[in-house]
Amino acid sequence: MKTLDFWFDVISPYAYLAFERLPQALEGCSYRVRYRPLLFAGLLKHWGQLGPAEIGPKRDWTMRQVHWLAREAGVELALPAQHPFNPLALQRLALACGEVDGLPNRRVVEALFHHVWRGAGADANDPARLQALAHALKPALDPQGEEVRQRLREHTDEALALGLFGVPSIVLEGKVFWGLDALPMLKAALQGDAWFEAPWQEAARPLPGVQRR
Repeated sequence: MKTLDFWFDVISPYAYLAFERLPQALEGCSYRVRYRPLLFAGLLKHWGQLGPAEIGPKRDWTMRQVHWLAREAGVELALPAQHPFNPLALQRLALACGEVDGLPNRRVVEALFHHVWRGAGADANDPARLQALAHALKPALDPQGEEVRQRLREHTDEALALGLFGVPSIVLEGKVFWGLDALPMLKAALQGDAWFEAPWQEAARPLPGVQRR
């Protein structure tokens, strides 16, 4: 059985849709999933990028597309009252609920994603809603404690060391599969497709290109 590391930030609707679709997309494969919270903002800062929702026309397209994708997949989706929002409290709560390896299980991650994307347009950071969510999940650690804060920083640093630049990112045996649309590639890799040997490396071979000043 192979291990998948599912790196996520609940701020991403694509991460939510990938989370929902993962069992169906990988049906018939033998695997286990480790859910790894990180801060998407930390990736953006490191690579010098803006988030999709910070660019007006890109935000418009993103929201239209994720609604369409959700409809096609039969997945419930409702935008939170504010987006982008600060996901720090929710990412910390995920790690505060850690079990094996200090990581949250699928039930916890599902509750966090549903809090954001099935909240009927509510504020993801509404104090009463956050309190109710924490009460339901019963974290073993203080979500605001230094241990959890440090774990989230370490997770984000580890993701950067792996070369991650966006969410969702799923890592299988050192190979990074980015985005909802990478799920078919991931399934092929799990099934032992030979393309993920030499052709995988050759496809990303550096080529000369124009450098912007």
